[in-house]
Amino acid sequence: MISPQNVLRHELIGLDVLVSGASNPLHKGICGRIIDETKNLVVIMTSQGVKRIPKMHTRFQLHLGSRIVEIDGSVMALAPEKRINLHERKRIP
Repeated sequence: MISPQNVLRHELIGLDVLVSGASNPLHKGICGRIIDETKNLVVIMTSQGVKRIPKMHTRFQLHLGSRIVEIDGSVMALAPEKRINLHERKRIP
């Protein structure tokens, strides 16, 4: 089950997303559904068409049902198949 704690280890394609911050001011506020992902880009289908947003220097808000998770794109800057296979250290709360 996808949760805020393990979202980076799951497939992001199909999730609703909002670009909450970006080094390029034209990217801030773009929202839609993730339709593809590469090592350096997130491809978002918006009402205005397809937008390709670089992961570096960008913050994304992912919508997981009723929860919203904000992620720094530089943390996601891996090929999706490599990011999914990462083993995160378990944190003790």
